[in-house]
Amino acid sequence: MALKIDKKIVAYTVIDKDSEVEEKVEPAEIFQLGDPLSRPDQITGSTYKVKTPVTEHALYITINDVLMNEGTEQEHRRPFEIFVNSKNMEHFQWIVALTRVMSAVFRKGGDITFLVEELESVFDPNGGYYKKGGRYVPSLVAELGQVVEQHLINIGMLKQQVPDKHQQNLINEKKANFIKEN
Repeated sequence: MALKIDKKIVAYTVIDKDSEVEEKVEPAEIFQLGDPLSRPDQITGSTYKVKTPVTEHALYITINDVLMNEGTEQEHRRPFEIFVNSKNMEHFQWIVALTRVMSAVFRKGGDITFLVEELESVFDPNGGYYKKGGRYVPSLVAELGQVVEQHLINIGMLKQQVPDKHQQNLINEKKANFIKEN
């Protein structure tokens, strides 16, 4: 371990490996959220079809869930693993790596909702694209984040984000102006 010495050195001592003087180092406390889940024999999941203008073939994203606290008031589903499949092999290597890491995060436990924001904030240097309905998608990874977000909403881990009253009024006003002009 390197230490920066800001003062003038006035004395020193050489410590031999065999000497009894040893620096006592406190071991770092490891905080375990819980044991990683083991895969059940049967698992429930959802598959989402994603067709983008940046890939020739559709992506099929499967998110499998595990049922936690079955039979209790705290019973809920949480993602356990994710797979992405496509005929397009162009993105195969990084998709496999990303889905393996995401599956490991799912199994580890704790709050996984941060993945949505992290994935959706990835921008393609070549530019994104617009989906039907006019929603801008900055990258293929961001599209994966949107699918994860929708899945978390479907299973109740996230709440659907709806515009507040003022935002909805602005949206309605802009929409009315657009229709009036066209």
